[in-house]
Amino acid sequence: MLEFLNTNPAFDLLKKDHDTVKDLFDQFENAEGRPAKKKIVDQALAELKVHAAIEEEIFYPAVRRPVGKDTMNEADEEHHVAKVLIAELEEMDGRETHYDAKFTVLAENVRHHIKEEEGEVFSKAKDAKVDFAALAQTMMERKATLRAKGVPPAAEAAMVAASHGKGDSPAKAADKPAARAPKTRTAK
Repeated sequence: MLEFLNTNPAFDLLKKDHDTVKDLFDQFENAEGRPAKKKIVDQALAELKVHAAIEEEIFYPAVRRPVGKDTMNEADEEHHVAKVLIAELEEMDGRETHYDAKFTVLAENVRHHIKEEEGEVFSKAKDAKVDFAALAQTMMERKATLRAKGVPPAAEAAMVAASHGKGDSPAKAADKPAARAPKTRTAK
């Protein structure tokens, strides 16, 4: 009945971040014009980078054991995929033919991750012997530092930069003129 009195400050902080990026994803879907979309993408990427950092540095280590290795390993891999897409988007200027598609795929992956995190991870972590108030405070302080000083580059950003666009999805190939098919001889 008085469940609202039992809120978890760490979960609340992360859910607020989740709501922020989901709102940005919705804005992107409804945006018209390249400058508007680019601005939304830039905002979403900045939010996602800070959010991923506080989860990976603070939240995930605190709940890894009670949540379980398999669930947390999956969350780690979902972060890795998102960070590759983020790095690829940061290398783009917004005019590429696959820019919108790449951001849409990022949004779909992040929405999936949020659903699993809020459902599975939070439910398994809620009874852990963790001081969630102190954890939330640490996450808020780290978030402020990351916003002020920037998020350190992720390994995925270095990987994408080193590929010089050659490691991008089939997007580059789709933009190239189609190769001519060899002529075939007809039987006489």
